[in-house]
Amino acid sequence: MRAQLLGLCRFSYLGGRGFQVEHPSLAARRAFLYEPQRLRRRWDWFQAVTLPGLTAQTDPDFTLVVMTGPDLPSPYLDRLHALSAAHPQIRVELVPPMDHHRAACAAAMRPHIDPGAAWVGQFKHDDDDGLAVDFVQRARRDLRLLMPMLRRDGRAYCDYMKGIILRATETGVEALPRHVYVTGVALVVWQPPEAQETCIDFEHWRIGSHMNGIAVNDRPMFVRAVHHDNDSGALGPNYPWTDPPADLAPILKRRFGIDLAALDAAARTAALPGADRPKWGR
Repeated sequence: MRAQLLGLCRFSYLGGRGFQVEHPSLAARRAFLYEPQRLRRRWDWFQAVTLPGLTAQTDPDFTLVVMTGPDLPSPYLDRLHALSAAHPQIRVELVPPMDHHRAACAAAMRPHIDPGAAWVGQFKHDDDDGLAVDFVQRARRDLRLLMPMLRRDGRAYCDYMKGIILRATETGVEALPRHVYVTGVALVVWQPPEAQETCIDFEHWRIGSHMNGIAVNDRPMFVRAVHHDNDSGALGPNYPWTDPPADLAPILKRRFGIDLAALDAAARTAALPGADRPKWGR
């Protein structure tokens, strides 16, 4: 039984909707998204938090669609294409500005759906969040747990709800070991390939009103970054792990490939590496 894992990462996509921060015009949104220091910070988060776990997946059989606009400024568009050339799992989709954000996301994802798959596990992944190195392997293995619901309903979700929140300020990065239900990171929506909806069509915070599913909490599977440039900086409902280790740095390195000391040092200088001291934390 072929099971496809397909993710969507929106990198400063210029569109009319789909953001909590509103702008009066497309030109105003372009100016906000493409502001040079902001783009530099977004890239640094992407490089430091998002890419390490993705490029080290123990199961390399997955596709991550990186969705952005055709006018994304240099050097970032060139860097995305270089990443795609180096990692066959990463596909860059250039989507012109569209007023309907869900339609834009569907336009980016649908060309990459495997019609020969029995089931497609779709997940949304922000460009400053992280996934554990065994996320794809685990999601494919846990598909068996969902089969009764999938056979009955045709759709189900699996939420990997144990993870670490990295809360960044200009005085450092605080690592918070947390359980967060349907935070949107490491949340897989399984459907047949012919389904018309994508994972973007189901609001993660009320996924249970759209379909049945399960929550898994046995090992850390996600990292969520909270900082100045988040569209929403709210932590949301969460609760701590039972008996967490005093030092989360080894877990972040082993499970996600993230160097906590480097992130902390960057925050303490109020800039990620290579930036000209822009505002970085909250």
